[in-house]
Amino acid sequence: QVQLVESGGGLVQAGGSLRLSCAASGRTFSTYTMGWFRQAPGKEREFVAAINWSGLNTNYADSVKGRFTVSRVNAKNTVYLQTNSLKPEDTAVYYCAVRPASGTPSRTYDYTYWGQGTQVTVSS
Repeated sequence: QVQLVESGGGLVQAGGSLRLSCAASGRTFSTYTMGWFRQAPGKEREFVAAINWSGLNTNYADSVKGRFTVSRVNAKNTVYLQTNSLKPEDTAVYYCAVRPASGTPSRTYDYTYWGQGTQVTVSS
């Protein structure tokens, strides 16, 4: 069993930045692929970014490329999502997820464990 706790969300003006964090339990964190997803009201959960166990391979949704950066510190069991140049359409609950396998897929069903989410609201 893996537990995930996201933090760092909040209210920010368009053009601003937030750094989201996801702390994971479990001694094998360094072997997991980690993903970030988001869900806006009335919409399906969508892929944002993923990072493999070493941090050398990443994957981003087209809508966030060049603005968001995913990273991890295995010694701290933590994965981060740096969000820059935020837009109102980035408003959503952001979730981190664990994939106890290789690769950096973008489908929700490729991930096994999920956090409770952190709200990001971008005002215009």
